[in-house]
Amino acid sequence: MNKVLSAALLSQTILSVIAAGAIALFTAAPASTQSTGDLAGRTSDEVERFCGNIIDAARDRRYSLQAAELAKLQQDVDARIRVLEEKRAEYEEWLSRREAFMKNAEESVVQIYRKMKPDAAASQLSELRAEIAASILMKLDARVSSVILNEMETKAAAALTSIMVSAARPKDPT
Repeated sequence: MNKVLSAALLSQTILSVIAAGAIALFTAAPASTQSTGDLAGRTSDEVERFCGNIIDAARDRRYSLQAAELAKLQQDVDARIRVLEEKRAEYEEWLSRREAFMKNAEESVVQIYRKMKPDAAASQLSELRAEIAASILMKLDARVSSVILNEMETKAAAALTSIMVSAARPKDPT
């Protein structure tokens, strides 16, 4: 806050000096005693000296304004980062709860199909989406899966087997 006040006072001081210099320039001597060339030369010299004298103050003022703006922008960015970090933490917590729920649900479903009669399991799995049915069969013991696949229609069993094989095959890096 002090920097802002001192910067405002500095800018007011600079403006006052400029106004006083301009008034002194035009009221210094009567025009009849000076030639036009002398006045222009003197005015030019005084303006250059004046500008040379205030250049450091003007530069400092500009730098202080830029620094204040950068500090404000940094605070805004930091606040946004904090909000994003809070959202990320919230999302990670939600995701971990969801994954735990899904793992428990998967285990329960697999246990259900493991205990079902093969013909009933085959008919139930035939009604599910192929990807879900294949994932369930992959989690079952190979002996149980083979009995269930044996009870299914040939086309449905072949489709599920194809999905299971493609899922088990390592990805080709090329």
